[in-house]
Amino acid sequence: MFSKIQLRRRTILLGAISATAAVAGCSTSAPQGQRAPVPRLVSRPIGVASDAELEARYAAVEDGGHFIPAVPYREMDPKYFRQRVPDPTGEPAGTVVVDTPGRFLYLIEPGGTAMRYGVGIGREGFAWQGEGIIHWRQPWPRWKPPADMIARRPELEKYSVANGGMAPGIDNPLGARALYIFQNGQDTLYRLHGTPEWKSIGKAVSSGCVRLVNQDVIDLYKRVPYHARIVVYQKPLAEQLQV
Repeated sequence: MFSKIQLRRRTILLGAISATAAVAGCSTSAPQGQRAPVPRLVSRPIGVASDAELEARYAAVEDGGHFIPAVPYREMDPKYFRQRVPDPTGEPAGTVVVDTPGRFLYLIEPGGTAMRYGVGIGREGFAWQGEGIIHWRQPWPRWKPPADMIARRPELEKYSVANGGMAPGIDNPLGARALYIFQNGQDTLYRLHGTPEWKSIGKAVSSGCVRLVNQDVIDLYKRVPYHARIVVYQKPLAEQLQV
């Protein structure tokens, strides 16, 4: 049997729980005469960031024990700055799209936007198109030039697969990150990778695949989902979407 004191404590406790539940919003109806609040849509800023944001975005940074110099972004064409844009591709969120002629890489986001990066396209970057999977990603990768490149430049033999490649570092041609593209379970030898050569962004360059400044490839690396689908176009994006 409960004593009167125990019954009073139990009554007070039950009342407190009921009050707490009401305050916590367990009720789904709004007070009479008022409309229930409508959740706001998530909005993302579109376009080029402010100068202060760009300064921070392309500042010097230490990453993985390596020092990455600042990018003098004011000397670049602003269209190649990392920026959010309306999605021009219609691809599902999480897809990576490389517009080779436009020198842009898009990472498609939910809600009709895409993060766009300016890229430089190397000789190997013009050699492959189609769909694949970003099967493997590597921070500060070793560079192992293919046999055909070594044949053209014998001095690179010391960095061959047999010799273990070039050690990671700021002078490594793959830069701070590399994303390796596979198709039907096979390595396409197509890469997305970093570079300290910011002047090459927006241009056709002598070697490599698809290069981003190191600050941008680090950002892309963080955003790309596991085994992301990638689509590479060698013709203008607008023409591809009309097919």
